[in-house]
Parts: sequence; structure tokens; C-alpha cells
Amino acid sequence: MIYPIVAYGDAVLRRQAEKIGPDYPGLAKLVEDMFETMEHADGCGLAAPQIGLSIQLIVVDAAPFASEDAKAADFRKAMLNPEIYREEGDVWYFNEGCLSFPGLHEDVPRASVIHIRYMDVDGSLHDEILDGYVARVVQHECDHLRGKVFVDRLSPMRKMLLKRKLDNIAKGDVSVAYKMRFPVSPKHR
Repeated sequence: MIYPIVAYGDAVLRRQAEKIGPDYPGLAKLVEDMFETMEHADGCGLAAPQIGLSIQLIVVDAAPFASEDAKAADFRKAMLNPEIYREEGDVWYFNEGCLSFPGLHEDVPRASVIHIRYMDVDGSLHDEILDGYVARVVQHECDHLRGKVFVDRLSPMRKMLLKRKLDNIAKGDVSVAYKMRFPVSPKHR
């Protein structure tokens, strides 16, 4: 099942998501559906709040970055309750986009290396060090679970310059090739 992507402006994108376990009802199907939704929208990551569920679940498929980063080729995971507990390495800027912000791309600073703990769908705990594009995608999705979006990492001046674009996204005044749920305009609900 392909879910509509929640657009910027919806309150669910600003909430701290709730932790879940492998016993979450319908988890396997939800993960499958999130991967399908992400792929349909040509994304490389998707957080549960982006489909309207305020739970700590992300799916990541970093394969689109395989030509720049060989480690990305086989990185396809679902993560429950991911916790980035350490960031290190150089901060690097990359032109990021987000499925909840169609048509908007900005240079966003992020740490090049992260240490992360998470649970997989079977309940096994993992503690990993990720770097490069994989780390970037995971950081972006983990932000969604904390009620942050990528424009929060921009300077106040840059955010002010983007205000009209952000308002248009919230109203549904954007061209998008996948199904979305817009918070402001009743015609898109």
C-alpha cells in the first residue's frame, strides 16, 4: 500500500515520536508499505511521521548514492527507535531534499560520522558507526522522529527567504508526482 506523504506544515512533523517495539501491530506490513511508499516517491529514506504516524520507525535505502559511496549500495534497513548518540568527523554540506518538501532542495550541514543504536523489526539491538551518504540519510530521517525537519538546520536568514516556498508547500501549491496530504488546503485532504 502506498501512503500519502505528509507535507510541511502538518503538526505530526513537529512531534516527538513514540518508541515502539517489534510487537507493534502490523509492523512487518507497515515496513513493507513504507519501503513501497518511499520507492514510489523516488526517495532514499522515509520516517513514520511522514505518513502521519508519530512512532519511531524509519526506512532507508541508500542505493541511489552507490556511485558516490560503495557502502550505500547495500544499505537497506528498517530501524526502530534509532538513537544517534555521537557525531564526529567533518561537518559537510550537501544539497538535501525531503519528500515532505516537494521541489525544495537546500545545502544542509551534517556530521560525516555517526554512532547509532537501534532495534530491527525482529527485536535485535544494533550499535553501528555509519559514515558518508548513509550517515546523512539516517540523520535526516532521525530528525523527523524528533520533530525536526531539514530546514531547521538552515540559517534564520535562509529560512526567512524560503518562507513563501514553505507556505506554498503547506497549501499544496506545488507540483508533485506522488500522493501527498497537505495540512492547509481542504481541497487536498
